[in-house]
Amino acid sequence: MPVTLDAAWDFFSRPENLAKITPPRLGFFITSRRAAGRMYAGQIIAYRVKPLMGIPLFWMTEITHVEPGRYFVDEQRRGPYAIWHHEHHFREVDEGVEMRDAVFYSLGFGWAGDLINALLVRRQLREIFEYRYRAVDKLFGGKGGEARVEFERIG
Repeated sequence: MPVTLDAAWDFFSRPENLAKITPPRLGFFITSRRAAGRMYAGQIIAYRVKPLMGIPLFWMTEITHVEPGRYFVDEQRRGPYAIWHHEHHFREVDEGVEMRDAVFYSLGFGWAGDLINALLVRRQLREIFEYRYRAVDKLFGGKGGEARVEFERIG
């Protein structure tokens, strides 16, 4: 992103900005009353999201780690995944700021979860993060390019 680290951190450390970089088709909406302002370790954020056929799902995450200007981690406490661990890393580079996401997840459900992941979830996650990449690029006046999206399914 062609911005300062402070500007990038200011945007990404505010949970209310997540809706600006989430595909509209997901119907993403924060339902927590205390989700405005800068995030902090221990913060619980509740959402409503419609990832499949417009069916609303409840999703609750906890911000488990925050090191201002460097990284933060959100982990699902309730929602569609058996495990969801999402790291957001930031570092200054010559062109501005590089942001990297690391997502570790498990659907559970044994072989059925493996099948659902192969048929639907992995593709949908890739689409969501590619959308986020394009939205961030547009918001911060980037030069385009391609998102490098990788996920690690665990369990």
